[in-house]
Amino acid sequence: MTLRILSIATLFPDAARPTFGLFVERSLQALAAQPGVELTVVAPVGLPPFPLSLHRRYCALRNLPRTEQWNGLTVHRPRFALVPRYGARFNPAQVARAVLAAVRGQAFDVVDAEFFYPDGPAAMRVAAALGLPFSVKARGADISHFGHDPSSKAAVLKAADRAAGLLAVSDAMRRDMGAIGIDAAKVAVHYTGIDTARFHPGDRAAARAALGMGDGAVIATVGALIPRKGQALVIEALPALPGVHYWLAGAGEEEGRYRALADRLGAADRVHLMGSVANADLPLLYRAADVVVMPSVSEGLANAWVEALACGTPIVISEAGGAAELVTSPVAGRIVRRTPQAIAAAVQDILAAPPAPADVAASLGGRFDWDRNGRELAEHLRRCASN
Repeated sequence: MTLRILSIATLFPDAARPTFGLFVERSLQALAAQPGVELTVVAPVGLPPFPLSLHRRYCALRNLPRTEQWNGLTVHRPRFALVPRYGARFNPAQVARAVLAAVRGQAFDVVDAEFFYPDGPAAMRVAAALGLPFSVKARGADISHFGHDPSSKAAVLKAADRAAGLLAVSDAMRRDMGAIGIDAAKVAVHYTGIDTARFHPGDRAAARAALGMGDGAVIATVGALIPRKGQALVIEALPALPGVHYWLAGAGEEEGRYRALADRLGAADRVHLMGSVANADLPLLYRAADVVVMPSVSEGLANAWVEALACGTPIVISEAGGAAELVTSPVAGRIVRRTPQAIAAAVQDILAAPPAPADVAASLGGRFDWDRNGRELAEHLRRCASN
């Protein structure tokens, strides 16, 4: 019997933001590939009220098609009114209104929310309007931020209570959900996937040559240049790591501060800011690095952790989210305190006795597979639809 799924995903790539929510896109592609699944994706686009919406920063978003075929998926992109900075509490209602207008006249069996806020409370409203059950997935900041923010916490808890089922990207995330009052027994762990045809061990010397890296050890971070990701701590660790070069893939508000910090520490010639790097190009960076370092304040279960390990590169990460579910042995890397000293010590330890890339990749144990991800999601949503 065909399962008709309506997936709501405010985190989803588009022509203006091709790397935005790639992990959601890949999971929904895996879901759509399952037998007996008919999937419709609604990726609402937030725009501020007129005349702010005319600002050039929103031009590319304004010009997105309302409906398109996107990498094999039918995707609707209705607009909703987004009040910058102060309007988060109104977003679920706005998103729900946009979704209902986009799918008017279509029939579904279940509603799937791919992020807890605003997608979850929006899915609750859409499901109530259509007389359907719904599910919500927690990924990271949707719980660590919106699950604690007074303007959104009540809506998060209400959606969790009314949902037919809940998912979390890691067992640690499931526990974090329980800590804010969500019934953890209602939450199933749903690990991300990895494209092993793209992310696998390769020739480190060739990768370094392709990226124009010189001799010496290389550490890398993949992620937005924002305070939460902790790149400043890695830069501050460089004086204790002589000769080690630090490559940062990502863009963001902290770029100027990071450049100034590197200059102040006398490490400007060893800090390489790459800007945004397409996901297809990341395997080269992972293979080139001796260690991937990501001392985030919070994570769910970061895709970059999994991608680095799949490419055979050990990771040094903070005790955030599902860190302990990935770093289960020294082969995979180290979990450290968020201090420059702890980061430097862990990097030195790995550089002194680097594990074989094949052993690092094997540490994932086959847990992160997109077909499994899609199959488990389809099974979960079938259960929700039958409730």
